[in-house]
Amino acid sequence: MATGTRASKQAKALSAGMSTRDSAVSGRLFFLDLGAGRVLSANVDGSDLKVILQEGRRLPDGLVVDAAAGHLYWTNMGSFKANDGAILRCDLDGTRVTTIVPPGGTFTPKQLQLVKANRKLYWSDREGMRVMRANFDGSEIETLVDTSQGEARPGAQAWKWCVGIAVDPADGKFYWTQKGNDNAGEGRICRADIDMPPGQTASNRTDIEVLHKDLPEPIDLELDTHNRMMYWTDRGDPPRGNTVNRAPMDAPAGARKAPEILFSHLMEAIGIVLDHEHGRMFITDFGGSVYSANLDGSDQKTLLFAQGNLTGIAYAELPVGH
Repeated sequence: MATGTRASKQAKALSAGMSTRDSAVSGRLFFLDLGAGRVLSANVDGSDLKVILQEGRRLPDGLVVDAAAGHLYWTNMGSFKANDGAILRCDLDGTRVTTIVPPGGTFTPKQLQLVKANRKLYWSDREGMRVMRANFDGSEIETLVDTSQGEARPGAQAWKWCVGIAVDPADGKFYWTQKGNDNAGEGRICRADIDMPPGQTASNRTDIEVLHKDLPEPIDLELDTHNRMMYWTDRGDPPRGNTVNRAPMDAPAGARKAPEILFSHLMEAIGIVLDHEHGRMFITDFGGSVYSANLDGSDQKTLLFAQGNLTGIAYAELPVGH
């Protein structure tokens, strides 16, 4: 009887044009308000907006979700001049807040990524001028790239600041952005091997590739590894700034074209996340809006506005009613 009932439900879902998977889960957005130190959540159309955690002005910036484990991880930048950056974790409802990387374990952590294959958190450390990683529990903190060139932290030269981070475990690479000074055209997108070259260090490794340079102010970064495209937000002035851009991940050095602008007229573009299965992206800006669009930039929508100073954003598919 139970088997027959389950089959009947599956048949009804399929006859309604839905997969059984789609009928069991729904998309959910999580995003950060830096100004008020809040973690918020909403449906993918902007409805059912909730504040799930408010911890004050610790300047949250990067956010990832581990739906299977029921966890959110986020970075707190802290003071830009003090070595007090941290990474925290909570349950999806905002409860059970846990410090993963304690204040001082990183300087000014920005975008954050989670890789289940090796159970590592990856992040960029802006004034720390480095790319870092640690285990899910915060142990084994490592520096993968050090751009300081001997400059003491906090770094004052913005062209050394690492901001965005993305990881391609299957290809054994990680990617990051270096912002540069405001509207100076110093922005870069770089790539290196996840495994450190033998005998080299974070400050002298020779496998770093500069994929794009002379960008306005590249911020957060995401990868579409299936279609081999990278997407990023870029601050700065129009026409190239305050945009969402994309470019091929694998174009040869001598054949790389100018990035394609997909979304423009943002109010200080910050966060981006891709929903690969449904072919869409979600974006936040510091002006307080959340947007969506298809991966080619079509069907642009404003989902929410005036929600504070928004930074990182994450997407997850959760059981219906979760």
